[in-house]
Amino acid sequence: MVMCEFVNIISHIYSLASSSVVWPAHQQTAVSDTPWKRYNVNMSVKLDKTSTDKIEELRRREEEELVAILSQKYGLPNVNLTQIPVDAEALRLIAEEEARVSEIAPYSLRGKKLDVAIRSPNSELGQKAVEKLRGLGYSITLHMASSNSLEYAWRHYKDISFAIETEAGVMDISGDEVTNLMNQLTNLKETRESISDALTLQKTSRTTRIMEVLLAGALANHASDIHIEPEDAQVGIRFRLDGVLTNAAHVDYDTYKSILVRIKLLSGLKINIVNNAQDGRYSVRIHNRDIEIRTSCLPGNYGESLVLRILDPRSISKPLEELGMHPRTLDVLIQEIKKPNGMILNTGPTGSGKTTTLYAFMSKVMDPSIKILTIEDPVEYHLSGIVQTQVDHKNYTFASGLRSALRQDPDIIMVGEIRDHEVAETAIHAALTGHLVFSTLHTNNAAGAFPRLLDIGVNANVASSAVNVVMAQRLLRTLDENHKKEVTIEGADRLLVDKVLSSIKDQSYIPDNTSTMWVPDVPEGEPEYRGRIAVYEVILTTPSIEDAIRRNLTVREIAEISKEQGLLDMHQDAVIKVLNGVTTISEIRRILGEPA
Repeated sequence: MVMCEFVNIISHIYSLASSSVVWPAHQQTAVSDTPWKRYNVNMSVKLDKTSTDKIEELRRREEEELVAILSQKYGLPNVNLTQIPVDAEALRLIAEEEARVSEIAPYSLRGKKLDVAIRSPNSELGQKAVEKLRGLGYSITLHMASSNSLEYAWRHYKDISFAIETEAGVMDISGDEVTNLMNQLTNLKETRESISDALTLQKTSRTTRIMEVLLAGALANHASDIHIEPEDAQVGIRFRLDGVLTNAAHVDYDTYKSILVRIKLLSGLKINIVNNAQDGRYSVRIHNRDIEIRTSCLPGNYGESLVLRILDPRSISKPLEELGMHPRTLDVLIQEIKKPNGMILNTGPTGSGKTTTLYAFMSKVMDPSIKILTIEDPVEYHLSGIVQTQVDHKNYTFASGLRSALRQDPDIIMVGEIRDHEVAETAIHAALTGHLVFSTLHTNNAAGAFPRLLDIGVNANVASSAVNVVMAQRLLRTLDENHKKEVTIEGADRLLVDKVLSSIKDQSYIPDNTSTMWVPDVPEGEPEYRGRIAVYEVILTTPSIEDAIRRNLTVREIAEISKEQGLLDMHQDAVIKVLNGVTTISEIRRILGEPA
């Protein structure tokens, strides 16, 4: 059918050609009785783009059908590479020139299993190239492909020709160079200037240099992530500094595409997938420590939005005493983490510091006489003396990992997050059978942890028996000690402070000074805040709280009952920090909102 349609179109072209020929006057008579193809004449045939595209599409379809027929003759499967992802790591196993001469294209790599497309199985050069790949230890599965299909795969070489060689997702950057840059890029202004300088370099050097500058600038300024966001006319780059996104630079689309491809390759993502979300990771070794970069690609209106989350071990390796807890809250939690069994739940949104607190708990109780085992996503900081495992969401999930962990006879288990009924049931079972379990939930406050457990199917009686304590936390930006000034608390700020202070049951928490607070006083262009500190609230599972759980009371009712314990909630903790000159009321409103 395709061949017939193709022939019909060709006949139509010849008809168009004959009707539009302009013959010289002295040949017009001869043409009338002589076939035109015998004459050496100039013909002007004009086809519209639609006809040309249709002819080309028919040619490709005919070639693919021919490959399908020939593949049956040779006993090989056929593949159309224009319709499936081409794995960059597979393609880089052979040089572009050799791939084109041999007419092959490795396109899928799974461990040591390699799928290779070949135009002709009888080709001597093709067989030689395949044997070379086998000699590298790969198990080869051959597929027949058309020349158009192979050309599509070979075009991806332009995307990987300038990529840094990688091994197991590790980006090998010179530690000396990044350290050098980190010492130079102490503020965003210097980072912006370095990116502007890098944009003047040639394409290959430019991509590498910009990535080095972005990483060094982010680390030097303690950014938690880098956002690369295509816009209408340019591409914006922002750093998240102390929880707030800040403009870092703008680059052109050409540079953005080079950066995007480089990061995809490093992260193990498909470079030709642009309409679906992808997640990956790579690591950078700096100062003899591994900085892990978690990569997220999301399709947008003007291109793929890219977020690089930076997991620096230094940022979460803090002792429990340095997290900003009020001394009384700290004393309560130290007593709880010394218990031999039960569950301690930490709640809050992503990026609120929950994992840092759990690591501090484990560091505090770590002892050669006990076994601590973690199930994390990802392992953000490596602790000596602790068995840490990372989920992969396929074969090793939180649920399967927790079941396996219990067979390892641990004393303490840390589960990165309770997400569903299966994980919750298994974790609570562990807490009831002689294990101390640390974990997290996504709720707005500590009181919300109990209804959340019931929502995912945990029995109320079991939950009240297993959970020892629930806590919640947020991170507020802190004032620069060298650039702040004292002001009188007035107006709406005064109303907020008075409302919160009056809700504190034990008035001994309140500092002597309640009339003044501190606000930023920094030079123009400098950041108003330096670093962040956590504010906490803790609820112990007392008999009255157990009764509230069994009666399935609301979050507000549980929070009201918990006040009898005399511990601070997050608003109270935050206002006390304001009065002590640590943070500001504007930070309370930004992160916690107005008190209820």
